[in-house]
Amino acid sequence: MAIKNKPFFWKIIKYPPQFIYAIGLGPIYGRMVLLLTTTGRISGLPRVTPLQYEDIDSEIIIGSARGINADWFKNIQADPQVKVQVRSRKFTGIGEPVTDPSRIADFLEYRLRKNPRMIGFIMSREGVSKDPSREELEKHATRKAMVVIKPISNHVATF
Repeated sequence: MAIKNKPFFWKIIKYPPQFIYAIGLGPIYGRMVLLLTTTGRISGLPRVTPLQYEDIDSEIIIGSARGINADWFKNIQADPQVKVQVRSRKFTGIGEPVTDPSRIADFLEYRLRKNPRMIGFIMSREGVSKDPSREELEKHATRKAMVVIKPISNHVATF
């Protein structure tokens, strides 16, 4: 199918998320993807990573499909202060790395309830059954990690 016949969202998704945010489409794209800026643990330079997220009780929760091996996760372990852009909102926060399978399974259950088709598809590609038990989710969660980002009150990030 020619790209001109695709919906608007699919036309813009091929561009890097930083570009999409830069041209003012963050409020649309940001429903699913945020921009996380960490400090490189080796270089000390800012590192921007687009990630899926959930906003739960004024905290941003990000799951790491690569577990503790994701560079952005390692960067947060070294320096938990982060900058986040979600839609048109920018803020500084503190990231709490989480590797507890029970907490990660809670997050997976939440995501499955909220987006059963998308998350179910992603998890099925990782060998999880279509309707996983709590035990199966906790077993799967042992290979994952997540970060809970708590905004620093009254501090707006400048990017």
